[in-house]
Amino acid sequence: MSQTRVLALVGSLRAASVNRQLAETAAKVAPEGAEVTIYEGLGDVPFYNEDLDAAGAPAAALALRAAAAEADALLLVTPEYNGTIPAVLKNAIDWISRPYGTGAVKDKPVAVISASPSPNAAAWAHEDTRKAVKIAGGSVLEDVSISIGATHEKFGDRHPSESVEVAAQVAAVVSGLVAAAGELVNA
Repeated sequence: MSQTRVLALVGSLRAASVNRQLAETAAKVAPEGAEVTIYEGLGDVPFYNEDLDAAGAPAAALALRAAAAEADALLLVTPEYNGTIPAVLKNAIDWISRPYGTGAVKDKPVAVISASPSPNAAAWAHEDTRKAVKIAGGSVLEDVSISIGATHEKFGDRHPSESVEVAAQVAAVVSGLVAAAGELVNA
């Protein structure tokens, strides 16, 4: 059996963001036979512009598309900025969705994790991310997701992977993605 490749796209560019740490946790708790890779370089991808794309997409956008195309599943990890999805994550979805109907996200299993210092757990960003990637053609897993609120109180200075509860929840999300990717291969 081959390795299942999960590509994590993180909506925060801060190196020490809780959302990045949740993606790191996903990489640590991935089941045997699965590998979670955090995509580096979302900050280098220019805003989607159909004129740029038609003229030959920029190298940073092509690299993102290639990484998404090579992955068996996508894990989107999002904070909430002003009540919605961060621009960097929405931009990534826009680039990997093109050409529309055949982009790198088409029919790919996708799960969303959201986290925020607020008690609402980035719920609006979570829903907007799910909506955007579903419209873009991704196969959003309805029952495979988590939203974590009050992150400052929950984690403080600790890495989320140090929380047994959170590590187990993240592991369940990754396992769900791996299972969905396997179902597509065996279909």
